[in-house]
Amino acid sequence: MKFPKSYTLKEISEIIGSSYVGNDDFPVLGMNEIHVVEEGDIVFVDHPKYYDKALESRATVVLINKQVECPEGKALLISQDPFTDFNKLTQFFKPFQSASTTIAPTAKIGEGTIIQPNTFIGNNVNIGKDCIIHANVTIYDNCVIGNNVTIHSGTVLGADAFYYKNRPEGFDKLLSGGRVVIKDNVDIGASCSIDRGVTGDTTIGEGTKLDNQIQIGHDTVIGKKCLIASHTGIAGCVVVEDEVTLWGQVGVISGITIGKGAVVYAQSGVANSLEGGKTYFGSPALEARAKMKELAIIKNIPSMLKKAKQK
Repeated sequence: MKFPKSYTLKEISEIIGSSYVGNDDFPVLGMNEIHVVEEGDIVFVDHPKYYDKALESRATVVLINKQVECPEGKALLISQDPFTDFNKLTQFFKPFQSASTTIAPTAKIGEGTIIQPNTFIGNNVNIGKDCIIHANVTIYDNCVIGNNVTIHSGTVLGADAFYYKNRPEGFDKLLSGGRVVIKDNVDIGASCSIDRGVTGDTTIGEGTKLDNQIQIGHDTVIGKKCLIASHTGIAGCVVVEDEVTLWGQVGVISGITIGKGAVVYAQSGVANSLEGGKTYFGSPALEARAKMKELAIIKNIPSMLKKAKQK
């Protein structure tokens, strides 16, 4: 998430009520999670296990719960609770905006686009040309939809990320201030849900086709010309490269990459990154031929044991 203008380190510290290490006028341009940070961004860290990763990241400002040595060219925001203060920044820069109409006045809808009845289009949504948005679709604030996109009934774009911190008193939610971005020539089936990024974008690439009842988690990036069949669930922060096929009921764990041209057969569970250009099956998913051989061996174990006993 980029801020509307450059802020100073002092101004940011005043928003969250923290102390800081660095010059008062140190420039701050935005905020992001660790996997998408850029120079000028704030990243937060609240566990010693991840201190080095945050301090060595591309982030220029580290929101941290301990006074540590500040790397050259960076600044620190010292906070007792970085998770909560990161939420304060999201609330400040991306506050919730209520809507009083089914199509917000600030929404932009391109020429030739058809919006069917009972569709909700939120604040600052941008929809391109020649799209068909079917009845009962919900498009939350700030979503961006390209040209020639079809979205079928019951689909929701831009719901919050499923991201919580477990505290003694219960689960604390990390607020979502990101977007959903749908590129040109994408088809999205009925009753799909695509969550917005926490601070960045959840992106569906050009020409990709989604079947019905698919879940795509926050900050996931789907490449060009992918095919994703029904009941597939993809967790947050996944990268699915171009021309990948995921058949029905595939489950994908967070934070991995599925390489270009990979095919994953139905009911597989993807627990690790997969190389492109190969076919996979099983849970955890392995190359399909190897998995089929493994299953054949398992099937033959009873007869093998019986023969061993007869000897």
